[in-house]
Amino acid sequence: MILEMKVPSPGESIKEVEIATWLVQDGDYVEKDQAIAEVDSDKATLELPAEASGIITLKAEEGDAVAVGAVVCLIDTSASKPEGAEAPKQEKKEEAPKAEAPKPVVAETKTYATGTASPAAKKILAEKGMDASSVSGTGKDGRVTKEDAVSAVPSMGTPTGGSRGTSRSKMSMLRRKVAERLVEVKNTTAMLTTFNEVDMSPIFALREEYKDTFKNKHNVGLGFMSFFTLAVVRALKMYPAVNSMIDGNEMLSYDFCDISIAVSGPKGLMVPVVRNAENLSFRGVEAEIKRLAIRARDGQITVDEMTGGTFTITNGGVFGSMLSTPIINPPQSGILGMHNIVERPVAVNGKVEIRPIMYVALSYDHRIIDGKESVGFLVAVKEALENPTELLMNNDIKKALEL
Repeated sequence: MILEMKVPSPGESIKEVEIATWLVQDGDYVEKDQAIAEVDSDKATLELPAEASGIITLKAEEGDAVAVGAVVCLIDTSASKPEGAEAPKQEKKEEAPKAEAPKPVVAETKTYATGTASPAAKKILAEKGMDASSVSGTGKDGRVTKEDAVSAVPSMGTPTGGSRGTSRSKMSMLRRKVAERLVEVKNTTAMLTTFNEVDMSPIFALREEYKDTFKNKHNVGLGFMSFFTLAVVRALKMYPAVNSMIDGNEMLSYDFCDISIAVSGPKGLMVPVVRNAENLSFRGVEAEIKRLAIRARDGQITVDEMTGGTFTITNGGVFGSMLSTPIINPPQSGILGMHNIVERPVAVNGKVEIRPIMYVALSYDHRIIDGKESVGFLVAVKEALENPTELLMNNDIKKALEL
């Protein structure tokens, strides 16, 4: 019996996926539920499990775009599992290459069409800032075709020695979708960024005293993300416009806080969502972020786990960023950027002291968030981080940390 394996739907809005990698070869015997391929959608990379055991026949190549519901492979379920190792394949004797007769040299003849670009090629060359005369045309009479324009590389100046190799690789569907959304945000939102600085000394002191006890009891570390997530939740309740989105001519506001956490995965940037963060404790936030980060790292994150979100937190500090202007994650209206922590001299009660300082940035959509609200929101985040015992823990540290 031949079983047709079709591409399952990763989500309601996804109509097409791309075969990123085949994990088996044509003719292999596969077990039921064995991962046979990785498929890219515009939101996530997912594994495709075998629906039955048998001999597999591949019907799509790596890099192919395949519609949801299309057949990608066949599984012969009547085939028995081969016993032992496969018989070694006989090596074919390499035949000596036959000498080719020299091709006659044809004199190059130029016409009025030589070097003329087609309309499509002309547009592509204009985007690259290239002139058609700098491209060797392969079309009739030397015309520059669209394919010539696509493969054309702008001049990099006069070489002075050393390696100057280039390589091309196809962008994954996820990376292409991210690029498309980033350009869309820049073109369709009135994005501004406001900055502030946070003295991290109180959080350092809390972590130094309680991190070991916290980890031993809850089997998860007491990191910075739980403090920032709960500080954001508090600020969103104070400034609900930041927890809103534009829907046509209306502003859609939420009474819950689904916080998207930007993480760097093997296939690019992903933003899994911590649902109803307003109901979570420090332990709950840390445990959920750890779970989502592991799933993103292992390529097991689902589309549903990255769908939605009312506000985003991104931490460029893990890569050493001092300051940045994060881009809004559409259709959300705000994103908080964390950065690295550096000891800096600051004035405290008229004296200069060295404190661990982090610069924070809030990018927001000025169409629905005014300057007063954006600055107030970031100040509220700063206040909670600089006084976490009172504002985030209600002056009961052990109860807040569930110790």
